[in-house]
Parts: sequence; structure tokens; C-alpha cells
Amino acid sequence: MTPPPARIDAHHHVWDLRRRPQPWTDGLPALRRSFGYDELVPALDDAGIDATVLVHTVASFDETLEMLALAATHERIAGVVGWLDLNGAGLADQIARARSAPGGRRLVGARHQLQEEPDPRWLARPAVHAGLRTLAAAGLAYDVVVSAHQLPVVIDAVRALPEVRFVLDHAGKPAIAAGELDDWRHAIAELATAPNVAVKLSGLVTEADWSRWSVAQLRPVAGHILASFGPERTMFGSDWPVCLLAADYRAVADAAAELTADLDEAAGQAVWGGTARAWYRLET
Repeated sequence: MTPPPARIDAHHHVWDLRRRPQPWTDGLPALRRSFGYDELVPALDDAGIDATVLVHTVASFDETLEMLALAATHERIAGVVGWLDLNGAGLADQIARARSAPGGRRLVGARHQLQEEPDPRWLARPAVHAGLRTLAAAGLAYDVVVSAHQLPVVIDAVRALPEVRFVLDHAGKPAIAAGELDDWRHAIAELATAPNVAVKLSGLVTEADWSRWSVAQLRPVAGHILASFGPERTMFGSDWPVCLLAADYRAVADAAAELTADLDEAAGQAVWGGTARAWYRLET
């Protein structure tokens, strides 16, 4: 009997404040502590999640090596999206160092905190485009984390670099709480016309009102994402522990299950694992 396909959480974090500060949490008391993978495991079991993709938090190559080492000791971490210096000349060497380090075979992509980047055109820099081509040549994907108003520069990048596999984090961070979705809708529809970009159905509860969010508030966003990208380019992510600002892990997973309940079996399997497995080339 063939076992069911693995269910994958395509986006979560861990951090240890004893090893590395997380200054972005300074105004978020609920996140001003360390979060380890062992703390996440019971929530994964409760939600029926078989494997995960661990994503970096700060611009640190050392953090990337630490995440890979963690993946080497936790088979359930199927992939690591780390930080690599896309704007520098030593990117190929960094990739080689990461891949030769403990857990290096779990490196599946890279990311840069574009939403915090002072240069609004960072993703348009020629050096960054060269770095993205190096990523693609190495078989790695690139995660894009931006606020909704930054989506136009993302559209330009994915069109200019058809050889790169892009993954849009957190559905492009629509302003759910403010109810301002029109510009986001247009940008998402345009972005989805590029076949080299997928999207994560993640981070929605923290874009809604943290204390009063509901599945009904999230449904227009999830519906537009699925209609634009299709299930084969959409993947579930919890954004744990950031999601704890608004909801625990099970509540996030249950909300995603409601939002995808109308999909047929094949489409549901894509969102809950198949897309992440294919896009990140996971070994699950």
C-alpha cells in the first residue's frame, strides 16, 4: 500500500538569542525569547505535518550554517532557506562552503530581508541579478519577502530572470487588517503570469488583526492566490513562531485547511506538500 504524500510546512523559523540577537523582535515582546525545533515538534505532530522548510531570520551566513547543522540532526527538516550574500563576489564560494558543511545537502534556497532593505531597488541591482543567476545555476530557489507595495520590483525581477525559481513569502503581505487589497490583487495577478514564481500561503494571520482575525477575513486573499497561481504553485507555511503573535500553530494549520477544503485531492496534496517538494527539490 502506497503511503500518503508527506505534508510539508514550507516556512518556519528557529532562533537562539544566546547565540545571535534578533533585533527585529525588539518591539514584539512575545517573540523576545529563543525558539527551538524541539518546541515545534509537538505542534507538527498535532497538525499532522511530516516535514518542514527552515527559513533564515537575519543576514548572517553563520546562521545559515547553524540551520544546516540543525537539519543534519533532525531528519524532519527537509530543506533550509538560508542567507547568502547575493550582492557580493563570493557567492559561489559561500554556496560551496554551505554544501560541504554538516547538513549541507539540505540547502534548498536563499533569502534576503527585502522588506527591511534601505534600497527600494535592491532587487534590481545588476550584482544581485548576477547573484540570482548563480543561485539558479546551483539549483537553488530564491525566497522573496516584501511588503505589498514592493511587488512591482519583484515582477520586474522574475521577468528579467526566467531561469530563477522564485518563491513569494507570505502571499506578498497583503494589508488584510486595513482592508486595502486592490493594489495587491492587481500585482499578484500580474506576478502570477510569470511561470517561474510560486507563493506561500503563510503569514496571513499576522497581516490580519491579531486579536480579531477570522478565516472569513483570510478567504479573499487565499482565494485570489489559488486562482492566480493555482495549487501547483502554492504551498502551505506556518510562519511559526511569528504566527504566535496572532494564533498558535494548530489554529494556523486549521485555518489553512478550511481555506483549501474545496480543493480536490490532487490540488490539496500540492498545497500541503507537493509544491514545496517540487519547487525546493526536497528529498522527502
